[in-house]
Amino acid sequence: MARVARVRPTWLVVPAVLLFFFLVLDSLVGDSPTMDEQNHLARGLAWWRTGDPRLSLEHPPLVNALSALPVLALPGIRLPTDHPSWNQPEGWYAFAEQLLWVYNHDVTRMIFLARLPIVFLTLGLALVAYCFANQLWGRPAGLITFYLLLFDPNILAHGRYTTTDVGGTAFLFLAVFLLWRLWQMAGWQWRRVLAAGLGLGLAFGSKLSTLTFVPILGLMALWPPVGQGWYWRAAGRRLLQLGLAGLLSLPVLWLIFALEWGPFRFQTPPLAALNQASGPMPTFWAGIEQIVRLSGGGRPSFLLGRFSDSGFVAYFPVAFLVKTPLPALLLFLVAAGLLLKDTARRGRAAFLLLPAVLYFLLSIQSALNIGYRHLLPMLPFLYTLAGGLFAPGVIGQMEQPKPLRRTDWLRRAVLAVALAGLLLADLFIHPHYLSYFNLLAGGPANGYNVLIDSNVDWGQDLLRLQEWMAANDVTQVKLAWFGTADPAYYGIAYEPLPGLPRHFDLWWELPFDPADPAPGIYAISASNLWELPLAEKTVFPWFRAREPDGRVGYSILIYHVR
Repeated sequence: MARVARVRPTWLVVPAVLLFFFLVLDSLVGDSPTMDEQNHLARGLAWWRTGDPRLSLEHPPLVNALSALPVLALPGIRLPTDHPSWNQPEGWYAFAEQLLWVYNHDVTRMIFLARLPIVFLTLGLALVAYCFANQLWGRPAGLITFYLLLFDPNILAHGRYTTTDVGGTAFLFLAVFLLWRLWQMAGWQWRRVLAAGLGLGLAFGSKLSTLTFVPILGLMALWPPVGQGWYWRAAGRRLLQLGLAGLLSLPVLWLIFALEWGPFRFQTPPLAALNQASGPMPTFWAGIEQIVRLSGGGRPSFLLGRFSDSGFVAYFPVAFLVKTPLPALLLFLVAAGLLLKDTARRGRAAFLLLPAVLYFLLSIQSALNIGYRHLLPMLPFLYTLAGGLFAPGVIGQMEQPKPLRRTDWLRRAVLAVALAGLLLADLFIHPHYLSYFNLLAGGPANGYNVLIDSNVDWGQDLLRLQEWMAANDVTQVKLAWFGTADPAYYGIAYEPLPGLPRHFDLWWELPFDPADPAPGIYAISASNLWELPLAEKTVFPWFRAREPDGRVGYSILIYHVR
């Protein structure tokens, strides 16, 4: 029996991993390069080929370098370091454009290979959640957490792209897990201190937004139930350990930035005076300044048909409600209520709930409202919390160390609803995970009326537009394209309409009459339909007033004008 007990978890994990790989690989091969992928790939390749992280201004190099690693195996990859963009202060966009669409001619293979490391980072995130939940709640809860997190459609969506969103989430959660293990010790264990420092360095080197967790981690260190011993003495020790781990993370971070040393490159007047001096990681410090500036506003945001340059307080609450699967929302609420009520588990539950809630509150303050993907760091904490719902003694009589047999059916029912709900959502939306919306938003077909940009339309359906045209004998479309991918590269014959970033000038030099569009087949990206670049929405109102005649995925709307 003991042998069977050891083997059983393996048999439970193997089909989940195989299904995960099928869903991810089957969907990613049909997705054209999304809006930001060429920029991330360019940063990674430049880091490997030159050892210079100058392009990694807004995104540290770690995840980008991992993504680019398989691409290095392709023969003849050319890096446009002889192009003027390489020496321009913010030339990363033009550099990436040249890399993917001008200097090289194997975009499909480059993007496929660059996405594979992110797939494995996604699996790594689920494994860290399994280990965390296993130590907090026990092995059954760990397995359930593994399943729940791996098959969240938002994790599947961004776990296939060569961006930093899931990679940053994975390394951040790893760092918190290593800190938690450190804080469980009554005294000092230097190997765990070193491991926590390494984890923090990897987190900070993967995505700049992980730095928002620094004050959150400070509060987590003060939380009484985390460590052992007298409260204030133990809290002081945990804070000291956190500070030491933070110091140890700096050499790790500097190594990730290829030991960069040079003049600082600040832009704001108070900090620009430091540009006469040199120091380590000037790109990293300039990137922090850049992110702070972006978080203050200036970029158009869209929510429920309204626009703002300073963001919406309701943006992330609405995004969380309409893009998180309903079974997951129910699980989070039930788990938080039951586990916080149980005195034996309250401390562990609060340790997981606290960072998720604090990060959510900090996100609400940001004016950078461009996607649910910025809420991804919450999900591993919430799913690990939900896993605790299936720990012994949670459902039924909580004072019992093990659940009573008559409550086993309730445990199984809750688990079945949660897992079945997520899997059904995945199968329903497959392969269009990026455009997932739950029933509160009216489903994915209505999602573009609630949120746009990376929530629904990030340029992922250009290949599918090509297939749709071939299947419907359409030789040419009038295309308003939202994405960096080049339609001509895929052999798509089109008349350009205003787009972003391609054909951006046409927003002010319209090639058609907005009040009386000429006959033809119009393919309009959902994000362009709402005219993000314009203050006055006068380009596509004729189309917004009508239901589309068809869809390519959920991001390109088809209109037949006769």
